[in-house]
Amino acid sequence: MQHHADSSGLDNAASLESRRRWRSWFTATGFAGPWLVGLLALFVYPFVVSLYWSFCQYDLINPPRFVGMDNYQQLATEFTTGTGIAHALWNTGYYALLSVPLSIVLGVGLATLLSCDIRGQSVFRTLFYLPSVIPVVAASILWMWLLNPADGLVNSVLGSLGLWQPQWFASPAELVSPDSLTQAAWENNSAPIGSKDALVLMSLWGMGNFMVIYLAAIGDIPKSLYEAARIDGAGPIRRFVNVTLPLLTPIIFFNLVMGLIQSVQAFTQIYIVSEGRGAPAESTLVISLHLFLSAFQHLNMGYASAVAWLLFALLGLATWFLFTTSRRWVFEGVR
Repeated sequence: MQHHADSSGLDNAASLESRRRWRSWFTATGFAGPWLVGLLALFVYPFVVSLYWSFCQYDLINPPRFVGMDNYQQLATEFTTGTGIAHALWNTGYYALLSVPLSIVLGVGLATLLSCDIRGQSVFRTLFYLPSVIPVVAASILWMWLLNPADGLVNSVLGSLGLWQPQWFASPAELVSPDSLTQAAWENNSAPIGSKDALVLMSLWGMGNFMVIYLAAIGDIPKSLYEAARIDGAGPIRRFVNVTLPLLTPIIFFNLVMGLIQSVQAFTQIYIVSEGRGAPAESTLVISLHLFLSAFQHLNMGYASAVAWLLFALLGLATWFLFTTSRRWVFEGVR
């Protein structure tokens, strides 16, 4: 009888434990349910469907029709002829390769200056961070007014100083190009600065997010390292190069990867300043805008899906390259 009672008690305990586990599982699933639904509906499903659409001809009206590699063959043709995706890729690369390094350099420089113990430090930090919280649409309209080549504030100031007055968003010129090295490009009181250079300038306006991360990283650097460097006779520049900069390289690497992804995916501000079509002369037709116009203006969702997967592959390769090369310059601490 005692053995039977013990066995029954163990069975009851196991049953209670099993019910408790199921109750915990249902509770956790209930809390995570909305997130799981969002993940499946807004990420997994579009991810899979876009891959299928990239092999189809689909105009959003008629059902998708499988066409094999036709969309990717069109991308290859555009690469060889320098049109379409090739032009968009050049514009995207120009914007990313200028905006990302400049944002890192200015972000580190500002963070270093704002980490100094000076009067009104919090006020300066707030002023430099404030632009990053302004809505993208409002900031874009503001910059369109500031960089208006006819009566914008920037050109008015440059003209009063007797300097060149770029055409900004009204010109397809490029500051970093062989054409900008010619004398003709700098004549008629105009500099070879165009729409993409204006977009780069706009991107530097909102670098307060990165600056805050650098400030936090600088604050975590042990003061004893600066004291040791000062005792060894290192001046401010040597302390920055030999102490601050190496210990910031993990943060620089993080911002480099995130900045590259954000610059390639930039859309809203470019859509606004380019009138939604990459104006002038498609000089601001970046990959994200090219994808949007292909899908919702030309109703070529199959081609747009192929562009999206090409963008995904390029970002994956770029990120892999950055992680591979980071071993050579990212400081991993004292071992």
